[in-house]
Amino acid sequence: MTTIFDERQCKLGEGPLWHPERQQLFWFDVLNKKLMSRENGTAKSWEFDEYVSAAGWVSKTELLIASASKLFLFNLDTKTSMKLCDMEADNRVTRSNDGRADPKGGFWIGTMGIEAEAGAGSIYRFYKGELRKLFSGITITNAICFAPDGNKAYFSDTDTQNIQQLMLDDQGWPTGTPKLFVDLTGDNLNPDGAVVDSEGYLWNAQWGANRVARYSPEGQFVEEISFPAKQISCPAFGGAELQTLFATSAAVDLSGVDEGKTFFAQTGTRGQLEHRIIL
Repeated sequence: MTTIFDERQCKLGEGPLWHPERQQLFWFDVLNKKLMSRENGTAKSWEFDEYVSAAGWVSKTELLIASASKLFLFNLDTKTSMKLCDMEADNRVTRSNDGRADPKGGFWIGTMGIEAEAGAGSIYRFYKGELRKLFSGITITNAICFAPDGNKAYFSDTDTQNIQQLMLDDQGWPTGTPKLFVDLTGDNLNPDGAVVDSEGYLWNAQWGANRVARYSPEGQFVEEISFPAKQISCPAFGGAELQTLFATSAAVDLSGVDEGKTFFAQTGTRGQLEHRIIL
């Protein structure tokens, strides 16, 4: 059974992050340029001057946040920001989209065209102060997540309706070329954000399908959790036992009462702790 976690309707809810030290969920309303949360039952938000879409945790008070033009450190207590590096700052066509910290302390972040321009996006990794481009020519970057053994990464170009798997070296850098993990073209499904649980199963939000679907480490469909919002955008595990699956959604182009809200469902599966970013 799914339950509403936050009633606020996001135009484009994205990037849920369970902060393990704060025991608190953060997420974004990308198109309204907001970071959102709930603390002790109270709704909170922080507004920025450009699109923000994804984050990782650095300390109890600091998040690394990806915006349209940079990666920056944001202090939740003082509400102050410090730029870490530019990211496509000279490209007015793109913004950040999906991202997640990896098991080695790096942060992967994808970009995309603001109007989903074909092939405008890339995927980067920020690791120990260096931002390096990994892939380019992507239309809608999504599904960035990591196997618990730290040896595999996943990502998607939603436009292709495929999820790719990639091997990693002992420093967390890609080795070889991506290979097909899940092909959703036959079912006409659109992969959005994803997370991997502690057993190595991938949970993928599927835009337009009201669901998060679970796939085995071999890429086989196992089960789904259905939600009342059509455009489910990204899942995250959290809660005291990491068995609560949170999911963001988007109200853009829709008028339903539940569209854009943030949900949760209890599962019998334990997620992974979100990895800490090492600056």
